[in-house]
Amino acid sequence: VPIQYVVNFPVAFLNWTEDTLTSRQQLIKDNTHLKAQLILLEARLQQQNAIEADNQQLKALLRSTSGVQGKVLEAQLLAVASEPSVRQVVLNKGTVDHVYIGQPVIDPYGVIGQVIEVGKLTSRAMLLTDAQSAIPVQVLRTGVRSIAVGEGVLDSMRLLHVPETTDIRVGDQLITSGLGQHFPYGYPVGKVVTVNKDPGSTFMDIKVLPSGHLNHSRLVLLVWPVVTMNTSATQTEKKYVSKK
Repeated sequence: VPIQYVVNFPVAFLNWTEDTLTSRQQLIKDNTHLKAQLILLEARLQQQNAIEADNQQLKALLRSTSGVQGKVLEAQLLAVASEPSVRQVVLNKGTVDHVYIGQPVIDPYGVIGQVIEVGKLTSRAMLLTDAQSAIPVQVLRTGVRSIAVGEGVLDSMRLLHVPETTDIRVGDQLITSGLGQHFPYGYPVGKVVTVNKDPGSTFMDIKVLPSGHLNHSRLVLLVWPVVTMNTSATQTEKKYVSKK
């Protein structure tokens, strides 16, 4: 028996080694497969989360239309401009959808911009924070009017030519004033976040945080508003309204 054991040992050892290597290779293969499955499941979960987020945003958009007078159309962001001081987006609606230059673009929280260029299937909208943007606004609390202009930076606007004697304070809500031919009265625009006296000037330095989620909204609404014109514009308002 000892002799038989010695004779059989190399064969048994080789078989054990082969089985061990095979098992190890199978474990590596199974591990790789499981990792791939995990990555796939995580990707599907992220996709599901994205779909759920879109659904929530769509529901919010639909709720927001109850206060909008006129026709609305859902649009999706296709691209975002990345140049310094340029805050513009490309939408998946164009002339075939009757989109027009100057058309208001809103999200569930307020105005985010207006259409500045229209192609057959897509359009380009300038956001309120673009350095070239200007929108007539009104302080909800007092009725004081001004022009809110973009500064080319994320989530920041400022009010133009507000005299230092004006009754305006941090927290004041701004809405569209109804001046001009683009935005009807009453849409949320932003909230005053700082009010400072500007040395050497009779006007205040006032910063505004936009109401719309300019950097987060992927679904927006194009609006065909029923416009009621306000003809009592100041000279400053006429200047900026006529430029846009």
